[in-house]
Amino acid sequence: MIITPVQEQRLQRLQERLQVPYDETRPDHQEALRALWHAAFPDISLKGLISEQWKDMGWQGPNPSTDFRGCGFVSLENLLFFARTYPASFQRLLFKQEGMRAAWEYPFAVAGINVTFMLIKMLDLYSEKPKSVPGINFIRILSEDEEAFDVLYCIAFQMMDAQWLAMCASYMQFNEVLQVTRTQLERELALEDIRRIQDLPAYNLLYH
Repeated sequence: MIITPVQEQRLQRLQERLQVPYDETRPDHQEALRALWHAAFPDISLKGLISEQWKDMGWQGPNPSTDFRGCGFVSLENLLFFARTYPASFQRLLFKQEGMRAAWEYPFAVAGINVTFMLIKMLDLYSEKPKSVPGINFIRILSEDEEAFDVLYCIAFQMMDAQWLAMCASYMQFNEVLQVTRTQLERELALEDIRRIQDLPAYNLLYH
């Protein structure tokens, strides 16, 4: 694959984002975490960056920073982008407002981090240049829209929830649901007429 200068520049910029670890001592990282809380629960004030309240959003414990270790700051950026760009969709998934839900639901925030990690691996973003068809097509999409990774994240999260409901899944099946979601997304990204993120069939899920 021959990468154009614009594609190379945007890929590099995205890869630089992936290198940033979450740092709980950085004011901008703390601010992003507070902003996420405010977007999720606008009417409830947060008692602190370490608080039992975080479990209401689906973090594993009272300190979300421990959950970011696997994926870094980009996973917080993805969640915040989702909350700000598609607030109705974000709230729908956060509060599990649709469908017959399982007694043992997936934890929203931790699921979000898993979606980020799945996308990074699927698109081969840790290599210098993607080699898979979905990865190569994604670089083309990225050159049209610099927010493509964040939007793709929102689509993937929606797909995952739709798959969860379709499979009548419970928490123990989360990885299976994620794998099915990945396969479906790879199939969509491999379609020949995909030039922009809006061309993906699953893009409409964000507005249903």
